[in-house]
Amino acid sequence: MICMLKIAVIGGRETVMGFKALGLEAFAVENAQEALGVLKKLARESEDYAIIYIEENLALELEHEISRYKDSPTPAIILIPGREGSLGLGQNALKAAVERAVGTNILGD
Repeated sequence: MICMLKIAVIGGRETVMGFKALGLEAFAVENAQEALGVLKKLARESEDYAIIYIEENLALELEHEISRYKDSPTPAIILIPGREGSLGLGQNALKAAVERAVGTNILGD
């Protein structure tokens, strides 16, 4: 039996609808509190979800919860820009992950 892992997107309605069109599971939320509830639910089902994309503006308020999963193989939590544009959080998180894995910043500034 082949197990297909899922990919979810948490964010504002305008952000997640494009991802839904691509076949990802989209969770439109109104605020960080709603996003926290969805994130906790999806993380509990981590055997099903390989990747959870979260809009950066929500991730700012969920930093403590997101940090709980940074060393877990699943779900991988990836920050994406919202409709307001990038806050740079996703890029900073990627740099930190690469530096932890490699031991030095190979991506530069």
